[in-house]
Amino acid sequence: MFNFRLDFIRFAVAQNVLCFGEFQTKAGRLSPYFFNAGLFNDGASLHKLTQFYAQAILASGLPFDMLFGPAYKGIPLAAGTAIALAEQGRNIPYSYNRKEAKDHGEGGTIVGAKLQGRVLIIDDVISAGTSVRESIELIRAAGAEPCGVVIALDRMERGQGDLSAVQEVRQSYGIPVIAIATLDDLLGYLQDEAHMVQNLRATQIYRDQYGVTHG
Repeated sequence: MFNFRLDFIRFAVAQNVLCFGEFQTKAGRLSPYFFNAGLFNDGASLHKLTQFYAQAILASGLPFDMLFGPAYKGIPLAAGTAIALAEQGRNIPYSYNRKEAKDHGEGGTIVGAKLQGRVLIIDDVISAGTSVRESIELIRAAGAEPCGVVIALDRMERGQGDLSAVQEVRQSYGIPVIAIATLDDLLGYLQDEAHMVQNLRATQIYRDQYGVTHG
């Protein structure tokens, strides 16, 4: 496990972004943990979050030319990650989309740098994969190449079929999905925290019941 993965889990717990208990998912499952990236909602936490995104991107070795943030959650993530990469000596252009086209000024649905080359999509999580699909369509329509997706946490959990949402994106579009941390990293964190033994058991049971393996 890269140290930043474990550091990210600790950070998310400290920010109450990653909570433990009993939470109902959209699929109707009772999950022993809940991750809400929307709670990274101040300057300091957003800065640290996007530094983790930058670390995950650089550690992956994936070649890319620019970042794209799907509206709305991806917008601050792409902007912040571009800043974090610049702090690491990689000055990368970024853009994002509007939900509705603007009919004055610069017009259109894309704001920021022109979509070109290899475009890396920055989002918080992949659930139904809708924003990824829409982003890929926008990028390809502009004549650019979607080269991957970066998310904060991969729940490694089956969807309606045998694959997780992340695996479905990989299979459908043939592009890699990079996660700052995964459910397995979360389990590694819980194993190191003696006072969280109950959460570890509950999360492991959930993993055994609904989890997938990445191959």
